[in-house]
Parts: sequence; structure tokens; C-alpha cells
Amino acid sequence: MENVKNYNPAKADRTTIINLEKGKLPPQVIDLEEAVLGAMMIDKKGVDEVIDILQPDAFYKEAHKHIFEAIVQLFTETQPIDLLTVSAQLRKNAKLDLAGGDFYLIQLTQKISSSAHIEFHSRIILQKFIQRSLIRISSDIIEESYDETTDVFDLLDKAESKLYEVTQGNIKRSSETAQSLVLQAKKRIEEIANQKGLSGVETGFTKLDAITSGWQPSDLIIIAARPGMGKTAFVLSMARNIAIDYGHAVALFSLEMSSVQLITRLISSETGLSSEKLRTGKLEKHEWEQLSVKVKNLEKAPLFIDDSPSLSIFDLRAKARRLVSQHGIKIIIVDYLQLMTAGGNGKGGGNREQEISTISRNLKALAKELAVPVIALSQLSRAVETRGSSKRPLLSDLRESGAIEQDADIVSFIYRPEYYKIEEWDDDEQSPSAGQAEFMIAKHRNGSLENVRLKFIGNLGKFDNLEDFSGSYDDLPSKMNHDDNPFQSKNLPSPNEAFGSNLNEEEEDDDMPF
Repeated sequence: MENVKNYNPAKADRTTIINLEKGKLPPQVIDLEEAVLGAMMIDKKGVDEVIDILQPDAFYKEAHKHIFEAIVQLFTETQPIDLLTVSAQLRKNAKLDLAGGDFYLIQLTQKISSSAHIEFHSRIILQKFIQRSLIRISSDIIEESYDETTDVFDLLDKAESKLYEVTQGNIKRSSETAQSLVLQAKKRIEEIANQKGLSGVETGFTKLDAITSGWQPSDLIIIAARPGMGKTAFVLSMARNIAIDYGHAVALFSLEMSSVQLITRLISSETGLSSEKLRTGKLEKHEWEQLSVKVKNLEKAPLFIDDSPSLSIFDLRAKARRLVSQHGIKIIIVDYLQLMTAGGNGKGGGNREQEISTISRNLKALAKELAVPVIALSQLSRAVETRGSSKRPLLSDLRESGAIEQDADIVSFIYRPEYYKIEEWDDDEQSPSAGQAEFMIAKHRNGSLENVRLKFIGNLGKFDNLEDFSGSYDDLPSKMNHDDNPFQSKNLPSPNEAFGSNLNEEEEDDDMPF
């Protein structure tokens, strides 16, 4: 009875409010959601400003998701967007009642008089959506972290992947409609038609670019060869062309050579000074000047080299995401695949074939996730050497070929007859093979299988277009005088000695894990 007498309604209401304030509501801005939707239905300009910023899931209120979805459908079909057409589209989708009915749509249009500041409002809605996404991701990570059966490195990779998606503003949807995908494809085709150059990342090798139209986003490209063929020299020449000639940012992960060794090779290629001179530092005065002048373009090149040894696929994915996010990397190169490990602790589980399968599968997943081409170098087995007649590599020569061949969009080989003391090409013309190489495309998921011949300048560790040279190997480069020409210098190592693989023939064995 005493409690009834002492009851104070005002005090009770205040206590209820205090208790509610102690709770937590997901980040939201319902009033701005209403303003944005109302503005989109009264002003087409508002639709144009917002349609690329928001997506249905960005709206907190369920009714608003359905309304925005209807607006997007009208926009993609180039239909007029207003109160009546949105209502009709919702009715067509059988979601008019879920969206609050016609009365609610009318209320939305009455709450706003113009589309002023609509972009600013939409970005606040997006921020709240990102906050809700971070809360959801964090909750999932906390829950999985308590699960003792969860692999900690898988969890780290998954967490970073989800956070990267939020950073990029690309929260993944489970599926997309054919209509949406067709529109994306048409837009991409129109962009390609209007732009100058190729649809992919140009390599600087004219005939190769003509076949592939450049390395395409999301593709995994395998470049394989025996030691000494010039795999690293090829990707360095290509990286140089992409970074310097076309200005695209390149990420190179080298597990075999140090970053200083790689940049020294690039300096040799760029300056025309032989690797022998650069290694010994025995340069004439004019060569020092030549070095100082010709490395300026290389110094400014958007080229990022990581020489971490025994790099795991999880570390690679984490580093690649950061490089793409921070520096706009357009292509990723890995030298080379068999030196990578699958486990985050540096030790792969299972046998080597399973480990390589995990690595190649993750490289393909990385290419798709970041929408950039990923190039991975690979070793070939000794089967090439044991063949009596042709030394041309085959798909079956790939180590752990089942996994690599299956995951790759392009599998290619580098073949230099000169390495095997074969002086002529095995074609109808029997042309000289000295100073030449062949880039063989053995698998091409979206194109033709062709071979491209390139010039190999061994003393500079450089590949170039064959059609750019008319003289013999010993005459190159024709524009240099006798003193500057590294090919006329005495006591220089042969092309095979100068830029062969660090992994020599004696050290390599098929019984080794790589």
C-alpha cells in the first residue's frame, strides 16, 4: 500500500528513459534515410548523385531497403522515377505493403522539398552502414575466436578480408542478377571501346599484348620454365615496361632473390651497363654519368618489391591487400610459386602437392578479390632435360601440374634453344635462335594458344620485342659506340651465366619438395 502511495509517474518515466539509454542501438539515421528516398522520388538529379553511393543493404529500416531497390530497378531500366512509378514497381515486386504502402511513400515526398545536400546525406547513411558492418564482423570474429577448432591463421585471413571489403566499400552480396551482370558487362565493353590501348595491363611486348589484350583483371597467369631460361629476367622486363612506360603500379614478391639484386638487374637493363660492371663497380667516368642519368625514370617508377623469404600465402594476401588499397597496385608478380608456404606459421600441412594446391587456389582467389592480374612464376620438372629430341616444355612438365594447371587462366612457358646449344629454330625456315626466346601460351582460358618470339639480351638480363631489332645478337645495341657497348666488352659472362637462376642444376632434384 505504501508503495502505491509513493508511486510517481514522472519519476517512473524518467527511470525508464535512463534504462533505455544504458542499452545499445545499432548506428542509424532514419530521418536522413527518409530524406534521401523522398528526394530521389521528386528530383531525378538526386537519383544520379546517390545511385552509385548506396545499395539496398545500406538502409537500416527494412521498408527503406525495398523502396530503394525499386528505385534502382527503375533506374537500370531507364524508366522515370517518381511517386507513381515507384509505387507501381513495389506493387510489381509484391513489396508495396512491406514498404509501408502508398501512404508512406506520400509522406516521404512531403518531408523534403528538393534534392539539395542529398549526396552528403547519403554518405552519412553509408557511414552508419559501415559502422553496423564493423560491429557484425567484430562479433563474428569474437565468436569464432572462442572456438578452439578454428585455425587461427584462417581466422586472421578471413578477418582481414572482411575488413578490406568494408574499407573498399564493397560489402559482398551473395549473388547478383543476370540483369545486373549484363549491365556491368555492357558498361565494361563500352569503356574498352572508348579507351585507347588494351583492356588489360599492357606488358610492352607487342605480339603478346595482341594475343591477350593485356593481362586481364582477376586472371591467374603462370609463367614456367627450367632454371636459366630467364623467368625472372622476363618478369623484370615486363614490370619495368608496366611501371615506367605505362605508369601502372606493380607489386613484386621475390622469394628467391633480394630486392637489391632485383633492382640491380633493372638498373643494368635500363642503363645498358653490363651486370659484370655493376657487380664490380668498375665503371668509367662516362659510365657513372650514364648510370646517374638513366636511372631517374626507374627511381620514379611505381614499383614495390618485397623480398620476404618463405612467404606464406596468408602473408602474401595481407600484404597485397594493403598495397592495392594504399598504392593502387594494378598487377601482382610472385617469384616463384614453389618457394611459398601454405601455412601461416611457415609450415604447410599435408604433402607438398596438397600445399601447392592450396597456394595456387589462394592466388586465384586473391586475383578475383582484388580484381588485378596475378602472375606467378613456376619451376618445371627435369622431364624437359631427359627428352631426346625437342626440349620444348609441355603442360605435363609442370610440377604439381594438376593443381596449378586447373587454377590458372593462362599457363605459359619460356623456351630458349640457345640454352641447349640448339642453334636454329625447329621451324620451316630454320632461322637462327641466338639471342632469342619463345613465350609459349599452352593454356588460355579466354583466348588462343600461340607462341611469341622475343629478343633476349643476356648480358643485360632483358627481354624485348624481336621486331625492334634487325641485327644479330652480337651487333646489339647498334646505337652504342664501341666503348659503351657491353656486348663488345671482354671477359663478360655468357647470357646463361649472367642471368641464370640462383637455383642451379646441381642443387635441383625432383625428390626435393620444390
